[in-house]
Amino acid sequence: MKLQKYTLQHLLCITGMLFCLACSEEKPKEIRTETVKVQNPFRFYKDIEVKPGLNFEILSWGKGVDSIGGYQMLMSDSIHNHYRSAAVDRKGIITDAWNMDLDNDGNPELYIQLLSKKTVSDLNVFEYAGGDFNKISFPSLNANQKKGYRGDDKFFIKNGDLFRSFPVKDSGDSTKTITKTYQYRLSGNSFSTSEVK
Repeated sequence: MKLQKYTLQHLLCITGMLFCLACSEEKPKEIRTETVKVQNPFRFYKDIEVKPGLNFEILSWGKGVDSIGGYQMLMSDSIHNHYRSAAVDRKGIITDAWNMDLDNDGNPELYIQLLSKKTVSDLNVFEYAGGDFNKISFPSLNANQKKGYRGDDKFFIKNGDLFRSFPVKDSGDSTKTITKTYQYRLSGNSFSTSEVK
């Protein structure tokens, strides 16, 4: 009987110890996470809807110097299941992009505004026609237009026309600044310029 009593006590003791060991829980190891900030590879992105189902997306990329890289123009015609793209090298920072049909030929033109120097803006123009992106040369300022030019160009659209304005020093009084404004017309894929007085 004594043997049974000790065996029963030992058995209960061993069972209790096993129960305690089985119920003991290890603390989970603390997992450290680090937040890594990923720089957006597309410094500029804009989706331009020309009409329902026809979209153009403009995105720029490049690592290193902001003003050097490339940009992509993507055309999505979801109604006709037609998709096109064109890649272009850029020298400048894209500040805006928009769609117009300045020559009223039914083919959309994409205007990509670039800041080529700190205060100097320029336009790259592409017409989407015949399933391709065709570059249209945007005219530089001529010698007469550049007199007193210091940059700070502003491109704007008014009543369906394209304008460019910038401040220049007044030739009569060097302390005054006046604003020159030029209107651009597009015909036969070439631009003409006239000063607005």
